[in-house]
Amino acid sequence: MALHPARSTAVALGAAAVGVLTWSTLIERRLFTVRRHTLPVLPDEHTPMRVLQLSDLHLAPWQAQKIDWVRSLAELRPDLVVLTGDLMGHREALPALLHALRPLVEQTPTVFVHGSNDYYGPLFKNPIKYLLEPSRRSTRTPDLDNAAITRALTDLGAIDLNNGATRITIRRTGVELLGLNDPHIRYDDADRMRAAAEALAPSPAGSDEDGGMVRLGVVHAPYQEALGALLTAGSDLILAGHTHGGQVRVPGVGALTANCDLPTEQARGLSVWFDAHRAAYLNVSAGLGNSIYAPVRFACRPEASLLTLESR
Repeated sequence: MALHPARSTAVALGAAAVGVLTWSTLIERRLFTVRRHTLPVLPDEHTPMRVLQLSDLHLAPWQAQKIDWVRSLAELRPDLVVLTGDLMGHREALPALLHALRPLVEQTPTVFVHGSNDYYGPLFKNPIKYLLEPSRRSTRTPDLDNAAITRALTDLGAIDLNNGATRITIRRTGVELLGLNDPHIRYDDADRMRAAAEALAPSPAGSDEDGGMVRLGVVHAPYQEALGALLTAGSDLILAGHTHGGQVRVPGVGALTANCDLPTEQARGLSVWFDAHRAAYLNVSAGLGNSIYAPVRFACRPEASLLTLESR
């Protein structure tokens, strides 16, 4: 017996909804991928370098597939690893996180900044609120031992870039790195970052760095004020995360929210951030994870970013 047209439509819509739910909760959020870009930001005639950006792992101890995939990224042999925060996704995740990162950090110069979830353990939140306003948290008492997380990462060999600056040499090119702690919880301090940059020893005259340098800005949440501070400080490329690329994207529309004041069309991937005087490339990673209380991704695969920097 044929179904009534209205009932047929309801059945079709129900089947589609089940299919979308199954795909987004059980399949797509495990389809880890590497998003690649090539950027002309190095001084003339400098050797290309590859920067691997990892963000928003939101790692839980039982996520063996994600841990193994992150460890496998060492096979890409990047020249620099940049961790843009929200690495923790569970209060007991630190040993698993160190295990995941060890093959990369032990063989590659690595820097990191924190995200809010490196201070706060995950809680259930109404996902509808993300569409209304950013989920800022600055009044709740942090319940993760952030000092222990910082110490463990630095003991592994990573450089703490929270409201700081450092300079390293990669393939005979000077790389100055400027970092802000997470603006999402108002832990960023641009004055401290600028003071740290000014305190860096100048490159010796006649050195490779003296002939040209590239500046990278690093921050977790790409709030406009933070991006402006990194731009004003002279960044050629700014790396950020936090947005999860929207996490649930509408095909043909894109992200519905960036969970900050960044325009939603810049919530994932490569774009340009500029003011009246300067411009810099901006790469916002969609990240590799999600809260354990929101295990869903749709039209937004979890990703790492591999950026090849070349001469202008």
